[in-house]
Amino acid sequence: MDTRKPRIIAGSRAAFFGYTVQQHDIGGKKWLVVGAPLETNGHQKTGDVYKCPVTHGNCTKLNLGRVTLSNVSERKDNMRLGLSLATNPKDNSFLACSPLWSHECGSSYYTTGMCSRVNSNFRFSKTVAPALQRCQTYMDIIIVLDGSNSIYPWVEVQHFLINILKKFYIGPGQIQVGVVQYGEDVVHEFHLNDYRSVRDVVEAASHIEQRGGTETRTAFGIEFARSEAFQKGGRKGAKKVMIVITDGESHDSPDLEKVIQQSERDNVTRYAVAVLGYYNRRGINPEAFLNEIKYIASDPDDKHFFNVTDEAALKDIVDALGDRIFSLEGTNKNETSFGLEMSQTGFSSHVVEDGILLGAVGAYDWNGAVLKETSGGKVIPLRESYLKEFPEELKNHGAYLGYTVTSVVSSRQGWVYVAGAPRFNHTGKAILFTMHNNRSLTIHQALRGEQIGSYYGSEITSVDIDGDGVTDVLLVGAPMYFSEGREQGRVYVYNLRQNRFVYNGTLKDAHNYQNARFGSSIASVRDLNQDSYNDVVVGAPLEDNHRGAIYIFHGFQARLLKTPKQRIAASDLAPGLQYFGCSIHGQLDLNEDGLVDLAVGALGNAVILWSRPVVQINASLHFEPSKINIFHRDCKRSGRDATCLAAFLCFTPVFLAPHFETDTVGIRYNATMDERRYAPRAHLDEGGDRYTNRAILLSSGQEHCERINFHVLDTADYVKPVTFWVEYSLEDPDHGPVLDDGWPTTLRVSVPFWNGCSEDEHCVPDLLLDARSDLPTAMEYCQRVLGKTVQDCSVYTLSFDTTVFIIESTRRRVPVEAVLENRGENAYSTVLNISQSTNLQFASLIQKDDSEGSIECVNEERRLHKKVCNVSYPFFRAKAKVAFRLDFEFSKSVFLHHLEIRLTAGSDSDEDESTKEDNTALLRFHLKYEADVLFTRSSSLSHYEVKANSSLESYDGIGPPFSCVFKIQNLGLFPIHGVMMKITVPIATRAGNRLLMLRDFLTNQVNTSCNIWGNSTEYRHAPTEEDLTRAPQLGT
Repeated sequence: MDTRKPRIIAGSRAAFFGYTVQQHDIGGKKWLVVGAPLETNGHQKTGDVYKCPVTHGNCTKLNLGRVTLSNVSERKDNMRLGLSLATNPKDNSFLACSPLWSHECGSSYYTTGMCSRVNSNFRFSKTVAPALQRCQTYMDIIIVLDGSNSIYPWVEVQHFLINILKKFYIGPGQIQVGVVQYGEDVVHEFHLNDYRSVRDVVEAASHIEQRGGTETRTAFGIEFARSEAFQKGGRKGAKKVMIVITDGESHDSPDLEKVIQQSERDNVTRYAVAVLGYYNRRGINPEAFLNEIKYIASDPDDKHFFNVTDEAALKDIVDALGDRIFSLEGTNKNETSFGLEMSQTGFSSHVVEDGILLGAVGAYDWNGAVLKETSGGKVIPLRESYLKEFPEELKNHGAYLGYTVTSVVSSRQGWVYVAGAPRFNHTGKAILFTMHNNRSLTIHQALRGEQIGSYYGSEITSVDIDGDGVTDVLLVGAPMYFSEGREQGRVYVYNLRQNRFVYNGTLKDAHNYQNARFGSSIASVRDLNQDSYNDVVVGAPLEDNHRGAIYIFHGFQARLLKTPKQRIAASDLAPGLQYFGCSIHGQLDLNEDGLVDLAVGALGNAVILWSRPVVQINASLHFEPSKINIFHRDCKRSGRDATCLAAFLCFTPVFLAPHFETDTVGIRYNATMDERRYAPRAHLDEGGDRYTNRAILLSSGQEHCERINFHVLDTADYVKPVTFWVEYSLEDPDHGPVLDDGWPTTLRVSVPFWNGCSEDEHCVPDLLLDARSDLPTAMEYCQRVLGKTVQDCSVYTLSFDTTVFIIESTRRRVPVEAVLENRGENAYSTVLNISQSTNLQFASLIQKDDSEGSIECVNEERRLHKKVCNVSYPFFRAKAKVAFRLDFEFSKSVFLHHLEIRLTAGSDSDEDESTKEDNTALLRFHLKYEADVLFTRSSSLSHYEVKANSSLESYDGIGPPFSCVFKIQNLGLFPIHGVMMKITVPIATRAGNRLLMLRDFLTNQVNTSCNIWGNSTEYRHAPTEEDLTRAPQLGT
């Protein structure tokens, strides 16, 4: 909806101009009908309705407040005309209701409500008031006065007549009074319909003079009143009442029996007053007179017969006579007659297939009702019809049924009526029902509110979203719903499923305004966004500090999207708007542009929002050539060889409304290449940048293409395609058409690199990996390192085991010479996975100079013994070869008797399974380690001289103590397990002479144990002479 140029029609704020709005069509000319329920007509605040031109000009009051209902004493002040409006699209007529219209019945005013039907030419055509019933004071009263000479004084009779007339509720729809006077003759003093007010009747009565006469022909006077007076101005259906006042017996008493019988036949209720002044003044017994007067009075006498002592005493029976007459009000009372007096019919209104539904919130003790007016009459359901859903025990709650009325169409049940009762049990209710001519209802379903005071059911709208004639969604408003610490309002959504409405979430005012009253008005509107689905507009008239706002929800298929597509605030339209959104209507194209427009009411204003045409922009992008061939450089850019291409960006606008098939629309687009990369791989020929921004003008339904020339230079990434990201929007989004918000406004298209493979572009590589190491076998170690001959080496057991490899003590690394070759087609994203056993650590990878590719390795911190290397990224070309050397260092903390190195090559391309066997090279060796041991010894005694001395008799004290220290060191990198050292100590000579005595043996090495064995006691107990000069070594 266009918020820039609304048409704001100003009216009286005091009259609440804008409380209701309806769009109206007269022969193709569009109008806005605006209700002003507080409008003044003369001295009365009746309310009224205005017709307003939709483009320019002033509004005209229809003066419906002057419409009167005949034959009732109406009171139109504050009747709220225009409080509800209902349009009939069949004949373009509309209904304007005055729910507080009231009429006088006796001493009461009954607010039954009344509506006026207005035809398509804004002319009043009919009054609709189904709740209006005749007052109990709907009476025709004929006063039959005896004016014979015996009546004296006449002035007392006049005073009585005037006083009794003042007690009568004289007026249309109530009492009419006629007076006849008789004596010898009978005359009309005035007829029933001569005067229509108490004042006029009293004025006329004050001028009645006594006619006189020597005879009192009472039977003649009664018959004259029955046959003529009731006929002249008498009303059909009015209760006939006759008051006979006489002071003597009739001279035609024989005729009384027949006259009274005819009066009984005509249902004339007769009050007879006997004035005894003549009898009392002359001392005559009045018994016969009194019996005659009692015969004239209707039965029972105690209610219809009066007698007074004289003419002056007539004033004493005025009140009693008046009370007796008005007691007739209760003679025909029934439940309906006392159930609709305060019904306020027309509080809500809705046009259905065969008539009009009218909400009557005050009916049946304010529990409410729904009435129906049809061409064949009216349907007023009985109170008992509602008891199923509105039980008797809750009758004092005042449910206000009929606060809103609408209808739904079910595929199985046809037309079903819906009415809201927002005060039912304090939480609110809505009922779905059908109405029958026998004044009964069939209630099909009841929907109940969930929160006290939320006013659930105060607004209800049915929506046929897909336009198939069957209702899809029912919306029930709860504008006072309290949530999140504030009164926000809520709209409940019900979907029709198998002829029942099922709860399906809520619509909410997304801004969570305090006291927003979201849901105070809900309107089903014709398709606003031109997608062929009808939409919904929800009003929040108290939102934004009572300025108000409306929310537009779009329909789609058979459901309603619960997120508003547009929020229109009063502050967006004009300053000073208040209660914007109190009423909404949107069914007509008001400005002949083929689009449905919105009418929105506000306090003192009616606002027309014009729909804007919706356009869809279809965009496409293709490239010439369709792929980037990096193997073919066909142009030069910036002095370098490049691959040049052209992108063709095409736009086709499609207006959804047929009226705009020849229109144009201006758009602006931005095109970006490689927008997610820091450095783009492609550049525009014009300017060398990655961006372009242009504005173009498009014609409806016609494709327009833009050529964008660009080029690609050398890049490291040939795998991922170059992406074009296109954004487009309207050149002037504030005027003209709007983009379909459900239609894409971006385009992402990629142009791939040609992979250099066969025509089917399916690359099938054939990777071959070979790896070798220089670790020597046991035989090679013996020959090369130890320098021995084959024959000499053959004596070693290890030399015959070719699976054993020797690790020399000086070796710190294991080198691996490897070659990776691609014998097939290009291999994309080729990787080399390297893993080794835990006793090895990756040291380096050195690529050979003669390689035809590159290899780069990435550290993986979490996987210490694995490494991933990219080979000639992004692709390893066909027939290419890369040679490299790997070095691994031996771990200083992990020692194993084997080592393993695994190299595996792979790619993202699909290699045949039959050639994958040579993609892995596994080096696994069983190891023996060369030891590098250093043995040293030292002694605390460098020499000791053994002298010949035959005089020694024992070994005690023959020599000083001393110690020897032996040390073994591992000078190599690898640990040596199971080292054994044997120490032989010469404790005696061959002849048995004792040389040494081992006193102690100590070691400071952990995990070292010593065993002492040998004969340490086989020597002579006393030394003997022995020549040791020729002994090669000491000891035995």
